[in-house]
Amino acid sequence: MSAPTLEIRNIVKRFGEFTAVDGVSLEVRSGEVVGLLGVNGAGKTTLMNMILGLITPTEGSIHAFGMDLAKDRMKILRRSNFCTTYAALPGNLKVKHNLIIFAKLYGVDNPKKKVADLLELLEITRLSDKPTGQLSAGESTRVNLAKALLNDPELLLLDEPTASLDPDIADKVRKLVRRVQKDRAPAILYTSHNMRDIEEVCDRVLFMHKGKILASGTADEITSHFKEDDLEDVFIKIARSGQLDGLLPAEKTDFPAL
Repeated sequence: MSAPTLEIRNIVKRFGEFTAVDGVSLEVRSGEVVGLLGVNGAGKTTLMNMILGLITPTEGSIHAFGMDLAKDRMKILRRSNFCTTYAALPGNLKVKHNLIIFAKLYGVDNPKKKVADLLELLEITRLSDKPTGQLSAGESTRVNLAKALLNDPELLLLDEPTASLDPDIADKVRKLVRRVQKDRAPAILYTSHNMRDIEEVCDRVLFMHKGKILASGTADEITSHFKEDDLEDVFIKIARSGQLDGLLPAEKTDFPAL
């Protein structure tokens, strides 16, 4: 088996007396889509920000492409990208100008063609000359996804990529993620509150709760383990479980060890 593209070991992040991420370990390999689930406040965003180097871990290590993020952040980020609905591109620039600027920052060859190809792929060519600040929430999401694919990243972090999208466009985005996985084989870490996203797109699922990985496995393994019909029922069960009485931490389940 090849070495993991992303390898996180015993990561802890404390903010004063509050522990946002508590001893998380995970791996994501080339060509694999790993879903990260959890209620608001579970620690998903903090974990993503540590992978991007925006927040320094209190304890533990993050490696990507065999390099230590603490020492080689810029080398890692050149081969990575990130899409979130919560970070807006400059609103006074046209969509094509925003994307061309980012393409040049990433050192993309023939940036105009790359931008045009991605706009066509995401079916938003009509937005090319529209000011980014005038986009709808769904349009902004797709433009952010185009930005995330500009440098053909080997590690792709997707934070709620179908948020604010109607069902038809959300379905197209899910199919696009699978197409990117098949054609380019990046390692993808995918957060979502949309259980259909996770069930259709992700090869493995990690449930975070109160800063810890509670369970890991395929969608079928997790629903079977918790004796529920689908991931949405599991999500609700975990969200309402209080102290998680009767729920086993990931390392004590029968799922493959991380």
